[in-house]
Amino acid sequence: MPAPQVSGQRKRKPKELAFINDSCTGCSGSPVCVELCPVDECMIPVQNPDAPAFIRIWVDPLKCIGCKKCISKGPLDTYLEGCPWDAIDMVSLTDFEKAHGVIV
Repeated sequence: MPAPQVSGQRKRKPKELAFINDSCTGCSGSPVCVELCPVDECMIPVQNPDAPAFIRIWVDPLKCIGCKKCISKGPLDTYLEGCPWDAIDMVSLTDFEKAHGVIV
């Protein structure tokens, strides 16, 4: 399954975007990041190309608002919310656009 297409034009660009790194396991089909994201269809489960029987998460860069709810940790770094695998990196918009092209 190919990565979903990037959605339409965004109203305002955030300073940072969530970016899924290679540690993503898809949380056995129940990814907490998707539940915590306040933006509908921003974090989307897709087939993992390295392990086709499993999913991983793809972030639509035009929908991500940089709120960091997907990486939030509880007190003393316990994972009360957010990614338990540290599979989400917040990257600056400038760095993202250098690597992946300008977001309109």
